Amino acid sequence: MNENPDTQARQIMDNLTLYYGPKKKFVAICAGTGCRASGSLKVKEALEAELKKQNLGDVDVLATGCLGFCEKGPMMVIHPDKYFYQHVKVEDVPEIISKTVAKGEVISRLLYRHPETKKTLFREEDLPFYKKQHRVVFGQNGMIDPARIEDYFAINGYQALGKVLSEMTPEDVISEVKKAGLRGRGGGGFHAAVKWEGVRRAHGDPKYVIANGDEGDPGAYMDRSLMEGNPHSVIEGMIIGAYAVGSNQGYIYVRNEYPLAVTHLSIAIEAAREMGLLGKNILGTDFSFDIQITKGAGAFVCGESSALFASVEGRAGEPRAKYVHAVEKGLYDKPTVLNNVETWANVPLIINRGADWYNSIGTEGSKGTKIFSLVGKINNTGLIEVPMGTTLYEIIYDMGGGIPNGKKFKAVQTGGPSGGCIPESLLDIPVDFDKLYEVGSMMGSGGMIVMDETSCMVDVARYFLEFLKEESCGKCVPCREGVRRMSDILEDICAGKGREGDVELLETMGKAIADGSLCALGGSAPNPVLSTIRYFREEYDAHIRDHRCPAGVCKALIRYSIDAEKCTGCGVCVKVCATKAISGEKKKAHVIDKDQCTRCGACIQSCKFDAINVK
Repeated sequence: MNENPDTQARQIMDNLTLYYGPKKKFVAICAGTGCRASGSLKVKEALEAELKKQNLGDVDVLATGCLGFCEKGPMMVIHPDKYFYQHVKVEDVPEIISKTVAKGEVISRLLYRHPETKKTLFREEDLPFYKKQHRVVFGQNGMIDPARIEDYFAINGYQALGKVLSEMTPEDVISEVKKAGLRGRGGGGFHAAVKWEGVRRAHGDPKYVIANGDEGDPGAYMDRSLMEGNPHSVIEGMIIGAYAVGSNQGYIYVRNEYPLAVTHLSIAIEAAREMGLLGKNILGTDFSFDIQITKGAGAFVCGESSALFASVEGRAGEPRAKYVHAVEKGLYDKPTVLNNVETWANVPLIINRGADWYNSIGTEGSKGTKIFSLVGKINNTGLIEVPMGTTLYEIIYDMGGGIPNGKKFKAVQTGGPSGGCIPESLLDIPVDFDKLYEVGSMMGSGGMIVMDETSCMVDVARYFLEFLKEESCGKCVPCREGVRRMSDILEDICAGKGREGDVELLETMGKAIADGSLCALGGSAPNPVLSTIRYFREEYDAHIRDHRCPAGVCKALIRYSIDAEKCTGCGVCVKVCATKAISGEKKKAHVIDKDQCTRCGACIQSCKFDAINVK
């Protein structure tokens, strides 16, 4: 397997020049799903037309994957000066070309302005959102067109594969990944090399390699953005992993709701085949490996390994007992490596830069970086990549820009719907696999949902249990019946029907469900409830004992009233009230009929004087 690649293949690896060199002028515009929704493709078309119109045909327009700062799209970076422009519109394009591209002049209104210092920042790396990031995996998105394999070559793409096939044995590869300390980015945090080693030693052929792109967590889109923006990084990692374990067939399992990811992966796979990087006798060696895309039907449970295998095989996505290990009996009951797409994207970096480099990033037990989806009640929404061990405070306040509208931070949920809610008192903890577990949460695939003082933690737990109840496959009783019963209790508490002892019952049931469920969905489903009880017990007590929702969220436990001192009698709230519950004379304080009020919130949204009280 270690024959030298043929002459043509070696030229692919050695002779490619970085055609987007340090002095090359080009405009990189985000064409990820978020920016596309904001009109970035129309901006791209306008850029190309304007460049032609102004006789600047030597300047390229690069449609990249997601750049991360999704709050500011459509956005672009103009090279080589790296000027960062936000909220770009089609009508801005002529000025961008004539001033910035042609003359190097900046357009102030398109630059980022620091919300506190009001200072205008020119370059991407100067923005607080990017400044503390370490974008070794995700940063490549901004330098390539994901539909062009030549762009991936230009950033040293497939050099790791060339090195592996020409210089390393399978055992060498596994040893290097083990030394790097790479742990799975899909949620479990299992050491990748240990899994690979198990599959290599396992009896039975064929052996399979799978990338899990079934990203079902609400608010999470890290994997989607990697598959859309840099599909070859995932493919190259899979090829290297296949070589290490002795596999000839791979699958990428992608949600059907990710059409752009499917399109770019399909283009990338076909291009890799044409270049001799996939298929028979890769790079002139006797190693053969190919990849097939399988689209999932959107079942959250199919993110679990054995349910995913069943889905790929064409069966219902249901898990099996955990004593059957995938490294011995995975897909089609054959030895199988299953890693998350972000895990695979790390592999070429480890081979190219070395295990010592990778091992120098992160904490003692969690090496490298992690991509997080930062959403919710946060000023800077988007995707961030940080070294393991970065604190929650740095993520939320330095990169995330803090809480909007002067509200107070309350909690952050990490790890998706099965993760835990972490309070303000723990914001200084370093984010890694072990620390998050210690405080009752988990890394998960990397979702982070930030909540402010207007969030009711009982309602948050109810929401996620409702989601997990609907996503349970129903195969095992603890999950099917237990999660449903916990959800019912939370519904009652939020509806003002909670009873003494409900909290203790939730705790008992949560532990039993975690111990008795067949797969990780049921095993982690109680986390939102147990963590909110642990850190926000007083809110549960207020709902049950005082029939009061402190955050003013649970409709059955709140009442609206009008502050007579603040009300100007403008009558706007009367006009928006669908049930005619508000009355009063013009220019005099109004009142709300509490029996007629449905607590829809329309009056709060319409009042400019903050005169509506919620208690």
